Amino acid sequence: MRLLFICSQNKWRSLTAERLFDDHPHHEARSAGTEPGARVRVTAGHLGWAETIFVMERRHADRLREKFAEELHGKTIVTLRIPDNYPFQHPTLVALLREKLATHLGPALFA
Repeated sequence: MRLLFICSQNKWRSLTAERLFDDHPHHEARSAGTEPGARVRVTAGHLGWAETIFVMERRHADRLREKFAEELHGKTIVTLRIPDNYPFQHPTLVALLREKLATHLGPALFA
């Protein structure tokens, strides 16, 4: 399954989520940001590639819908509700991501 993770700057939350899936046997992940200064800014190509889109906050989903309404048709968007309080790979951020993603992708996700 192809997973896309979205946050604002693509430096902490979404990039950490992407890294959780490095070498995962069943999921491929990419990440991007919604803001002009993002490390990687989200494009229509990202959305076309993704099967499921995870956003960190509701405002990220709103921005995607405003800019890419057509590309999002038929796509699943999941809001994880993870605040921008943790740096890249912070143990608390990793634990939050694992917990919330297991709810959507299955409890054996990282087993």
